[in-house]
Amino acid sequence: MDFSRNYFELFGLPQRFRVDQQALMSAYRELQSALHPDRFAHSDDQARRLAVQGASHVNEAYATLKDDGLRARYLLGLKGAGVDVEKESAHDPQFLLEQMELREALEEVDQAADPLAALDALSSDIETRYTQMLDAFEAAFEANDLEAARQEVLKLRFFDRLREEVARISERLEDQLLG
Repeated sequence: MDFSRNYFELFGLPQRFRVDQQALMSAYRELQSALHPDRFAHSDDQARRLAVQGASHVNEAYATLKDDGLRARYLLGLKGAGVDVEKESAHDPQFLLEQMELREALEEVDQAADPLAALDALSSDIETRYTQMLDAFEAAFEANDLEAARQEVLKLRFFDRLREEVARISERLEDQLLG
């Protein structure tokens, strides 16, 4: 395994934001099969260690390319414009105000006449906005406007958290209905 190849090269995919998920899955399965530690059970220690490292590398690469936000950050990193979403944040006041409003709307879902319907509507709005940000990232990245692409990645992180919160609330509401 050549650990110096980037993740796109590893899977034989073009280096762009949109990824053919079927081709990614197919290449992943092929690499995992070739590197499965069981294949190296009777090999020497170094070969077994390399197989484990290779399988781990393939798993990390797959997880990165499968996820929109991770893939966007990885692409920026390849261009030398990496983003540390734990230390950096979006600074657009209008965007931050919208985030506060969406969070408040999520907090008010329980008080709606039909909480599941209210959550579904809010979830749909969040998903639409998320898709728009992915499109904006892709356009900025393809135009080589790396700073604009970085800002979209920082915004995506906010929406990742919103989407996680929607999933938690949905699970809680469904448990309440069934319990």
